[in-house]
Amino acid sequence: MVSMGPTGRQSPSSLPVPAGGPCLLLLFCLRLGASCPQNCQCPDHAGAVAVHCSARGLQEVPKDIPADTVLLKLDANKIARIPNGAFQHLYQLRELDLSQNAIETIGPAAFSGLAGGLRLLDLSHNRLRRIPKDALGKLSAKIRLAHNPLHCECALQEALWELKLDPDSVDEIACHTSVQEEYVGKPLIQALDSGVSFCSVHHKTTDVAMLVTMFGWFAMVITYVVYYVRQNQEDARRHLEYLKSLPSTPVSKDPTSPAP
Repeated sequence: MVSMGPTGRQSPSSLPVPAGGPCLLLLFCLRLGASCPQNCQCPDHAGAVAVHCSARGLQEVPKDIPADTVLLKLDANKIARIPNGAFQHLYQLRELDLSQNAIETIGPAAFSGLAGGLRLLDLSHNRLRRIPKDALGKLSAKIRLAHNPLHCECALQEALWELKLDPDSVDEIACHTSVQEEYVGKPLIQALDSGVSFCSVHHKTTDVAMLVTMFGWFAMVITYVVYYVRQNQEDARRHLEYLKSLPSTPVSKDPTSPAP
């Protein structure tokens, strides 16, 4: 018979011991203890493993997340950076919520191992100024980037071309700063849809820089040619003055020559 506690549940001392003795029981308990990161909750999520670490004051991504996690919520924490390989063991991960953190930098291989399976990545409400194209470009997941202090420039525009943005939040992506000041505070997608190209400004700036450089080289060549000509003229003048300064030698008369 199994003894019951005062609440009607089995007391810990009355739990059946797995076949194999105390060693297997210890391993069984350790496995149960490691099934969920410390200070997090792991509720059932449609029969899959879900890990909820929301608002736990975390400053980095936990390293003991179960490998079979399907849903991972790390929102409302104090995470400032996502290092390379932070989720590389989570091959079954489908949804990753990193919203409402302080993320400023993301490693180029931060989401390695998630390219094929991840369906939703939430990076909204962070401190991203630039989009890490190397980290996000390989993902097939829908990505949320709203409410980040993005700097609207050519690199951002080119990065967005390679991303699959979440249509429900894409209109909330705005320019916090911009190479074209008239678009500061305005929705980025709206500006791009109207035909604005931040890359054209970049190209114009590049063209101007090339023209200035070419003009500088041309001016240097002209200056050298003028200097060379003037130097040759000065050398020729000095040589002429030297020849003029030489004493003239009178022509000697031959005494044997017949008189005229």
